[in-house]
Amino acid sequence: MKKELEYSISKLTNALEKLEQGLEKAEDQLDKDGVIQRFKFTFELLWKAIRVFLEYQGIEAKTPRNSFKEAFKLGIIKNEELSLDMLEDRNRTSHVYSEKIAEEIFNNIKKKYVSQIRSILEELEIINKK
Repeated sequence: MKKELEYSISKLTNALEKLEQGLEKAEDQLDKDGVIQRFKFTFELLWKAIRVFLEYQGIEAKTPRNSFKEAFKLGIIKNEELSLDMLEDRNRTSHVYSEKIAEEIFNNIKKKYVSQIRSILEELEIINKK
């Protein structure tokens, strides 16, 4: 299981780096749409890495929401509400027909979610090294 967690962390690290690169370079709506797509991909890797960790702990969590709640109980996630907001925005990305909503989600990614993902990733890395 440790190898599986290590692999999940590696994939998440790479995705987060690409997300951050996209944020740095985003200038127009097309770039921002690309950042939102990278966020969706990064989010999927995040919750699946958490799920792998939880399985290693003997905890079954089949959804992102359950994974976040269990990770919060274990101290992997410090701000459960922010993680659930991130989940809500991920779900909203599937129905983004409005430039206003897309802009709102982009700003949340830039101002809140990247640091939240980074924080969770760091916790997973610390645990994986033990």
